[in-house]
Amino acid sequence: MNKSTKLWTIGHSNHPTDRFLALLQQHGIETVVDVRSQPYSRFSPHFRQSRLRDLLSEIGIGYLFLGDELGGRPKEPELYDDAGNVLYDRVARTRRFANGLRRLMATAATQQVAAMCSEEDPTRCHRRLLITQALLNDDAPPTVMHIRGDSQLVSESEMETHELTAGPQLALFDEDSSAPVRHRR
Repeated sequence: MNKSTKLWTIGHSNHPTDRFLALLQQHGIETVVDVRSQPYSRFSPHFRQSRLRDLLSEIGIGYLFLGDELGGRPKEPELYDDAGNVLYDRVARTRRFANGLRRLMATAATQQVAAMCSEEDPTRCHRRLLITQALLNDDAPPTVMHIRGDSQLVSESEMETHELTAGPQLALFDEDSSAPVRHRR
């Protein structure tokens, strides 16, 4: 990866269509990379894959689906613990995930890309807990910027600093720091 590569992330949340598209345009996003395992929304039909692709195309923004490779709800049962939590450390070691990261970053090397999932808050979403963390472990990590619903742009380094100074947060690891990251199915 090129050190100057940037990656944006965004959660579609329950934004109305015009608000979501305005957030993308405001930050100069050229391609949305959909990292949802299941590219639809029960409550916001405009975020179903085919409709979203059409809406983005209408305003000149590309769409790339990488949910099979980078989604937070993999199909393989061995990537879950007995309680049904996704084991992100195992997901991050799969060939499929590595290939998805390569495709994501190859696109980000030539365009302004936003990795999109459903959660507005990146601290609760696999786009940060899995994808961003894997990218930051690379020898030349990209600069990651999170587009928030209020249109603010928050860098990953600012999020990390805030977590360190904000006091207790939900831990990614158990007390012994060796337990894998988990996320409910």
